[in-house]
Amino acid sequence: MGESTVKAQAARRAGSSSFTDEVADTTDTARDTETEPVEKHTFIRRLRTPRKPRLWFEILLIAVSYWIYSLIRNAVPEQRTKALENADRIWHAERLLGLGFERAVNHGVNSVTWLIVGMNYYYATLHFIITLGVLIWLFRSHPGRYSAARLVLLATTVVALLGYYLFPLAPPRLMTNGHFIDTVSLHHTWGSLSSDNLKTVSNQYAAMPSMHIGWSTWSGLTIFALCRIPWVRILGLLYPVVTLLVIVATANHFWLDAAGGLVCLAFGFTVSYLWYGSLPYNLPRYVDGRRPKKKRGSSTTPGSGAHSAP
Repeated sequence: MGESTVKAQAARRAGSSSFTDEVADTTDTARDTETEPVEKHTFIRRLRTPRKPRLWFEILLIAVSYWIYSLIRNAVPEQRTKALENADRIWHAERLLGLGFERAVNHGVNSVTWLIVGMNYYYATLHFIITLGVLIWLFRSHPGRYSAARLVLLATTVVALLGYYLFPLAPPRLMTNGHFIDTVSLHHTWGSLSSDNLKTVSNQYAAMPSMHIGWSTWSGLTIFALCRIPWVRILGLLYPVVTLLVIVATANHFWLDAAGGLVCLAFGFTVSYLWYGSLPYNLPRYVDGRRPKKKRGSSTTPGSGAHSAP
């Protein structure tokens, strides 16, 4: 009787141990199954978290991005006939709407030689100088917002390439019956991609959308949102307005091209918002709340809000 009782207890212990092992194996399997999605989620979350930008990477990224942009833009077939037809359609539609003011502005500003020559140089140079200047300022003073703002610019530029391919458009200055003045050719302005020495390496029929407007509006909004100096903020808002006047006066774009540039910019902001979950200007100024170390004697009270000092 005693021997059978001992055997029964041993059997129960063996069964219990086997059951416990099965439960443990099941628990380990479930834990392993749950770990993979968590790790993936953490990885994506880390990608979406703004990081301190690295100078060498940003220089390389901007240089390569602009090179690819220029390469694709200029590789798009010029489609001269279709581009001129599209220009005629846009010019006709604007006049039907009573908004065909480009030719009057073009002729009026061209009558003031120093003004139109200055606008030609504005068109050829500030497009790059201001945009790069704002990027450098963001990199140095707003590293926590830099990546999101840069993504806006990149997404805006990428989607613009679709416009160049799908809707070839001649600028007003190249229209056959538009009676616009090609101010660059007339005044022999140096440096413009439409001048005789450079137009052979630039697609002259990629006017829609206008990246002069897309980039200048991005720059202006960034300056207005993040700068504390009132007159600089006002200049930021005026910059895309003046750019619109310049692209129309020099007959490089219709105002509808500017509208296309704004649509591309809205797309860029949407992409950045969906990725980072916020507009660039609402993100923290510094990564992880850490400000760069100040030199002795310098101010230690920079603003940390949306309108912080440049």
